[in-house]
Amino acid sequence: MAKISLGVTSSVSIYKACEILREFQKEGHEVQVIETKNATALIPPALFNALSGRRTIVELFDDQNAWSVAHVALAKEIGLFVVAPATANILAKFAQGLADDFLSTFYLAVQAPILIAPAMNEAMWIHPQTQDNVRRLRERGVEFVDPAGGYLACGDEGMGRLADPNLIVARGLELLCRGSSLQGKKVLVTAGPTREAMDPVRYLSNRSSGKMGFEIAREARRRGAEVVLVTGPVTIAPPPGIEVVRVVSAAEMKAAVDKRFSKADVTVMAAAVADFTFAAPAVRKIKKEGLKTSLDIVRTPDILKGLGERKRPGQTLVGFAAETNAAAAAARKKIREKNLDLIVANDVSREGIGFDADANQAVLTDRRGRSRKTDVLSKRALAAVIWDAVEGLRGQKK
Repeated sequence: MAKISLGVTSSVSIYKACEILREFQKEGHEVQVIETKNATALIPPALFNALSGRRTIVELFDDQNAWSVAHVALAKEIGLFVVAPATANILAKFAQGLADDFLSTFYLAVQAPILIAPAMNEAMWIHPQTQDNVRRLRERGVEFVDPAGGYLACGDEGMGRLADPNLIVARGLELLCRGSSLQGKKVLVTAGPTREAMDPVRYLSNRSSGKMGFEIAREARRRGAEVVLVTGPVTIAPPPGIEVVRVVSAAEMKAAVDKRFSKADVTVMAAAVADFTFAAPAVRKIKKEGLKTSLDIVRTPDILKGLGERKRPGQTLVGFAAETNAAAAAARKKIREKNLDLIVANDVSREGIGFDADANQAVLTDRRGRSRKTDVLSKRALAAVIWDAVEGLRGQKK
């Protein structure tokens, strides 16, 4: 049994939220309703109180309860956040990060899968601003059940009706299953760059921000796994609920990964490990006049290849290939040479995706040579695609 939060906004189709609530309960799930203030003008909280058996949350601040922090506490408890019906107004708040009531504040605190079912007049739904808000939310990994066509409350006919409640519930149950699919599994993820010191001031590195690896770790945790994240120097905050091991150099990353690899069911090597390090780093800063025109560098250990050689039956090993041309061909070569189960190749030369960006596009190739090219997705959404592929491969191993 999971706990579900059901957000309800002021659409005329609000009455269908009662059916959605009941259907989730029939599946054995506990439902906490959150209503916007405008929604209470259509259905008072008392009805949802009676149906859910729990006090409906409306106000961010309440004299009887400390709801100002409840959004954080509740966000940690739930396995799924559904907003049905969702108005154009709440879509805009979510997309822009506005937090002026309980529901919009709660959205920013949620780490569980999010499912939104919009309902509004057709003109509002197809308006470029609404569609832009939907696009932004999809890029951040939010799932949608799009509105259906038919007779609308305003008297018009067109797109905008709330989708069938059974369809919304079915999609929600799929996301809930995803939320426990890695329960009991140990996952090891690497992220970020390494820095190879020339002296205490200068180093050799690359442009990796760590965002992709962090999202992979976050998604694994969302699916119930016990996650260890080994990360090079980055400026982003780690996902909650995981063990973080911070390293700097390739040698440190190798030591951290080697120590934990044998216990991992799945290892995802998303870090951009430097290929070279300095043969003899200086203890003190090298003065400009002391710098040579050529630098004495040596190759760093191939961590991924070493793991492929040690991989035992039942373990899954995923690699990344950051390329500037012919990414798919490079990936096929790498998957053979390094004994991988899956490789994620992406073209980091393209503007707006790859290094430093929030979006990515990749070609996923598995050990059987089957490939799939994704659309341009947020790194959070791509992480879900990668884990779906990993789980598919592991299911075939059973």
